[in-house]
Amino acid sequence: GGASGGGGGGAGGSGSGAGGGGGGAVGCKTINSGNGVALCSAFENYEREGAEVRVPPGVYSLADMREYGKQKGWCPYFIARHMLSYANVVVYNYQYLLDPKVSGMVSRDLEKECIVVFDEAHNIDNVCIEALSVNIRQQTVDGAQRNVARLASQVEATKSRDAQRLKDEYQKLVRGLAQQAPGSLPLQDAEVLSNPLLPADIVRESVPGNIRRAEHFLNFLKRLVEYLRERLKSEVVESESPKAFVQALQKRCVMDPRALRFCYDRLGSLMSTLEITDTEEYTHVQAIADFATLVGTYHQGFAIIFEPFDERTPGLPDPVIQLSCLDASLAIKSVFDRFQSVVITSGTLSPIDLYPKLLGFTPVVARSLTMSLTRDCLCPMVVTRGADQMAISTRFDLRTDPGVARNYGKLLVELSATVPDGIVCFFVSYTYMEGIVSTWDDMGILQEVMRNKLVFVETQDVVETSLALENYRRACDCGRGAVFFSIARGKVAEGIDFDRHYGRAVVMYGVPFQYTLSRILRARLEYLRDTFQIKEGDFLSFDAIRQASQCLGRVIRSKRCVCVRARASSPRVRVRQ
Repeated sequence: GGASGGGGGGAGGSGSGAGGGGGGAVGCKTINSGNGVALCSAFENYEREGAEVRVPPGVYSLADMREYGKQKGWCPYFIARHMLSYANVVVYNYQYLLDPKVSGMVSRDLEKECIVVFDEAHNIDNVCIEALSVNIRQQTVDGAQRNVARLASQVEATKSRDAQRLKDEYQKLVRGLAQQAPGSLPLQDAEVLSNPLLPADIVRESVPGNIRRAEHFLNFLKRLVEYLRERLKSEVVESESPKAFVQALQKRCVMDPRALRFCYDRLGSLMSTLEITDTEEYTHVQAIADFATLVGTYHQGFAIIFEPFDERTPGLPDPVIQLSCLDASLAIKSVFDRFQSVVITSGTLSPIDLYPKLLGFTPVVARSLTMSLTRDCLCPMVVTRGADQMAISTRFDLRTDPGVARNYGKLLVELSATVPDGIVCFFVSYTYMEGIVSTWDDMGILQEVMRNKLVFVETQDVVETSLALENYRRACDCGRGAVFFSIARGKVAEGIDFDRHYGRAVVMYGVPFQYTLSRILRARLEYLRDTFQIKEGDFLSFDAIRQASQCLGRVIRSKRCVCVRARASSPRVRVRQ
């Protein structure tokens, strides 16, 4: 009776992709590059000696697995995959259970008696939705067109070199992809691509005749890619159901809609037959096949949205076709059906009442535990007026008011002069943060703050943000003190702790509501209202509160901290807090 834990942001125990006997990904890339290396000695050694050997008891990190693989001369990636069946506790990312493209390969051997723990699960519904959503852009269809042309040339080369291989594939497709006997395809070939569908929805029948032959399937993909290219040229925003999309596709391209459901499996079979190992070169056509398979399978709980530009930058063309999953319960249902014990927990899993509705389950036990403190060391504040008694708010119509920006800046100046060590400030968006920081600079407020503490800013560049965090910690360590500007829904808010002297105060500039003009959000709100009777305002408040709680939780890690909220004027939000 092992325990399988799905850590929210944890590293994947089997996802390192390391190979070459401790050589890491470099060894794998060297082999896949085709530079004269025939076989991976680390994998061959593992298959010959280690397939039935158990790793000694202990707790193994990724570095430990690589070191163990180096000592034995075995591939650490396949050691980790093999040990999933024997480990008592497994810590890995959500996607290894929720994303069908990954879970079908990695987690298929876990027993029903395993206890699944989703930790840091406050955003689990968003993870479920992302696992079944696909975006198609102009570069996707361009890349897919090149991929199809390359596959066509490889098919012609295989015909002249080994035509029997294509004939054997045809016979397998006649019997049905999902009904092939175990072992009919080598393991490494069968796992070139994994199905994006949930296990219960994978079709158990033979592949339609119009895509069995490789050249026919590639022509099918060409027509699909060209149709998507034409839809990307639209200059108006459109939204339609998968059923309507399939009907329009069938009418325009004279396609058998049943073939869409087999698209991903058929592509995987072709790539296996052609013995393609550099699958990263074919990510664009994989995305097209993923899109087609999902559209052809699911008619409920999805929406297809065509946008010629981002509403926030209407002057910049950026066409995108978004297949958006609207129902989080679709992805997690297979987990509930497969395992008898599933635990969903988080330090910021509040408010808790909407999660069962969003994920489609009835909790057997639900508990909310309050934080225990030995003394009064928290000082929460809601600031609604500045020092000049002017009302301050981050409402959209007041954000650019110079008086509001000045009062927010003065609040930070006073805090930076009073609070020691580090202060973390969260803003509702990058746009708002960039605008108000620029205003503070023009007013001289930023210079006043920097007399007290150094200022560091989170950007959308991961390297820049990492460097800013490192220097922020150095400034706090040496006693200079620092202020870190961050985004409520950014990477820092989701995974970086500012405990002890790194976070003596946290300032929330506004309540982090989602961008309510987003068409995907509006489609999801409509679906939640019609299907689960969840009011739009209730969901938006619920989502904003959990994001705010996550931000505050970055600092509330110790017994000495100060918490300041800069805006929470909505009565509904105030009551839920």
